Amino acid sequence: MSTRRPFDRGHTDDLMSFLAASPSPYHAVANAAERLRQAGFREVAETDAWEGGSGGRYVLRGGAIIAWYVPENAAPHTPFRIIGAHTDSPNLRVKPRPDSGAHGWRQVAVEIYGGPLMNSWLDRDLGLAGRLTLRDGSTRLVNVDRPLLRIPQLAIHLDRSVSTDGLKLDKQRHLQPLWGLGDDIRDGELIAFLEQEAGLPQGSVAGWDLMTHSVESPAYLGRDRELVAGPRMDNLLSVHAGTAALAAVASGEQAGSLPYIPVLAAFDHEETGSQSDTGADGPLLGTVLERSVYARGGTFEDRARAFAGTVCLSSDTGHAVHPNYAERHDPTHHPRAGSGPILKVNVNNRYATDGSGRAVFAAACEKAGVPFQSFVSNNSMPCGTTIGPITAARHGIKTVDIGVAILSMHSARELCAADDPFLLANALAAFLEG
Repeated sequence: MSTRRPFDRGHTDDLMSFLAASPSPYHAVANAAERLRQAGFREVAETDAWEGGSGGRYVLRGGAIIAWYVPENAAPHTPFRIIGAHTDSPNLRVKPRPDSGAHGWRQVAVEIYGGPLMNSWLDRDLGLAGRLTLRDGSTRLVNVDRPLLRIPQLAIHLDRSVSTDGLKLDKQRHLQPLWGLGDDIRDGELIAFLEQEAGLPQGSVAGWDLMTHSVESPAYLGRDRELVAGPRMDNLLSVHAGTAALAAVASGEQAGSLPYIPVLAAFDHEETGSQSDTGADGPLLGTVLERSVYARGGTFEDRARAFAGTVCLSSDTGHAVHPNYAERHDPTHHPRAGSGPILKVNVNNRYATDGSGRAVFAAACEKAGVPFQSFVSNNSMPCGTTIGPITAARHGIKTVDIGVAILSMHSARELCAADDPFLLANALAAFLEG
């Protein structure tokens, strides 16, 4: 029997606000933390001793956040229910010496992060956002959310073959954005500008982690506004849904008697392999879960029992069948936008789902009254992967790969059905409740 759905189209409205306010992983975790704080969660520092009482807590490290809620009277060996996601998206990131230019144009030197659809960044108004590190070691977020940069495409008059042979971009030569006019290129000019934007004293910034973003706002599309276009859906759509689900479950009537400890684990650097101190292949999640067990008086035996009963839903966007390229998809699996979340399966363990994991997700969807679909890759094409197999292998935790089907994945602007984000959030909330 299904439960009442706590999320509706208002969740999608809020997703659009979340996307617009989160142009970098650092902004995304700050916004997720603020939503959790409003739901009664409190931040704990990794350098402090942790208490074992009930309630919601979260840890921030760079572009990652781990949040969890301990019900009243939770035993040290109580298993976890984890929603896994990632905060990073493919884009263009500023190099250590950002000031460059030629032929009377001022440019910003950038490096390609992850695997973006590079053509989607051309002729688009771009802002600049990220994290500034000050000389005292503190950090400050910065967001220039207005047209600042642009990568102009070569005119067709100078590349007549582009319409027949396709666009060919050199990552080094063709993707350096413009941001002004002049021949006098001075080191430190961009950072001095960002110091002023952030209200910081000149010369106070010692390091930076900066990236470009499209300044075009997320928007509803279609005759009946049944579509949403926006940036960074891969994978802030899942971060937002997981945050909303965790806050709702922790604030619900049954919060004190939950059979599991619900967790949100949103990592950075998934798009580049997850191998960092804030990535899924790092120790952050395991350390937080273990400290939670030990803070409640648990032993290694309790830790082993808790992990053995834990399940993680690795939530990441997947591919809806593309109407113009249907032959690229598996002929018997055509996930449709607007038909609910997808269950991702790959027998070569590019996804972590197995039959027992499918049963867990199916039960959560049934409880929430949410339809779901299955996704597998075309056998003739390589399959992508997620944090799912990494989480399963590193921590010995049963993991299931799921997500929302979208189009234009890795573009500067992606597309999904307007109902799918709140259908996912409802399924995640039902999963966390157990």
